[in-house]
Amino acid sequence: HEGEAELSPALRKAGEFRVYRRRWFVLCVLCLLNCSNSVQWLTFAPVADQTAEDLQVSLDEVNWLSVVYMVVAIPISFITTWMLDTLGLRLTMILGSWLNMAGSALRVVGVLSYVPEWSMFPVVMAGQSLCALAQPLVIFSPTKLAALWFPEHQRATANMIASMSNPLGLLIANVFSPMIISNTNSLLTLLIIYATPAAVVCFLATVGIREGVPPTPPSASAETSSSEPFIQGIKLLMKNKAYLILLLCFGSGIAIFTCFSTLLEQMLCVKGYSSDFAGLCGALFIVFGVIGAGLLGLFVDKTKKFTEATKINMCLTSLTCSVFAVVSQMREQKALVCAVCALFGLFGFAIYPVAMELSVECSYPVGEATSAGLIFISGQIQSIIYIVLLQALTKRMAGSPISLCATGGDANLSWKVPVLVMAGLCCVGSCCFVIFFHTEYRRLHAEADAAADASAQTGSERTQR
Repeated sequence: HEGEAELSPALRKAGEFRVYRRRWFVLCVLCLLNCSNSVQWLTFAPVADQTAEDLQVSLDEVNWLSVVYMVVAIPISFITTWMLDTLGLRLTMILGSWLNMAGSALRVVGVLSYVPEWSMFPVVMAGQSLCALAQPLVIFSPTKLAALWFPEHQRATANMIASMSNPLGLLIANVFSPMIISNTNSLLTLLIIYATPAAVVCFLATVGIREGVPPTPPSASAETSSSEPFIQGIKLLMKNKAYLILLLCFGSGIAIFTCFSTLLEQMLCVKGYSSDFAGLCGALFIVFGVIGAGLLGLFVDKTKKFTEATKINMCLTSLTCSVFAVVSQMREQKALVCAVCALFGLFGFAIYPVAMELSVECSYPVGEATSAGLIFISGQIQSIIYIVLLQALTKRMAGSPISLCATGGDANLSWKVPVLVMAGLCCVGSCCFVIFFHTEYRRLHAEADAAADASAQTGSERTQR
């Protein structure tokens, strides 16, 4: 049934479920919040050289404006998983929207003309840290929202839509950050533009989301969502071999994509590619990623081939990452670089929502936020390690006449070894996952058993009549 009429749990028959039209509003608000938060995350990376000049800091310090998201997220993520599975979706989303709005406003304050130069970077970093606090609250929510509000045949699609709003924000940052800086040469204007949607979505979340769960669940698994206590759920996950493999291998994949998004402009500018071109490559990476995620999400919703889809796409992603390691070191190959970035996104981003659903399937009945959240934490920890490692592997070049990096000598770094290492890490993670990951779909099996029991109960009642 689909509608807004509420049915008392006491009156609802076993096996009777209902979906509500307002699930689309909650999904829309989460998409806007996820998109806004990811815009804040990657605001500075596409214009790293200009940001370094304006804030009077080095490129490494500018990179920390992105890396702080990972540092902050690691301890906060444990609290977030507990909040989502214990306190609910509504409170978590509202808190995330307020933190995101406050952080974006503080970033604007940090670049105002009356702020002393020495304090600009610390204030901007403080605002970025508030936005980073919001990220786990936002990015863990799609799996929970899909499980609580959407029926079984829409879950993967709903998770895909909500999850892909995050790379959509990265797309906006990749395209509009260089464009705004090129036209205005003003970091203040850039930050004001990005702060406005954060305020709007904060209002929508606070006023518009009335409840965290629908009055009547949409599926059998939604009735027992978060049935395992948080600590007990963690213990069960740590004993689940399939989940641990997914935790490490897919966490490594998240780290690879974080490195790519954060360091892309620095990898390309030294080979003579402009920040605008790097922004275009980032945009193609994300646009084709969203397309791939949409197609794969629809496919998985119909076939339920979570494992097969994830393994195939991880192999294709590793292949594309290896090709990128080669073509990114070539000069004057714009078409080839663009094509590889597009394919990298097409195969890689498509994995994310499917893998998050797979994490729930292989760990049920552990709460959705707990199973998806630990994978995110794994990705953040590995992201920090990978970014620090890749930066450490760069070598300073004596001079590069074709370099378009605005900060001159500080940016004339060779990325040949780091990109090869990145491709190697991607291949190792994919191979381990393909070889060792095997699981049954516990949530789907539980729903099938519940449906069979409900059918048997209904048949028994009819026989008695």
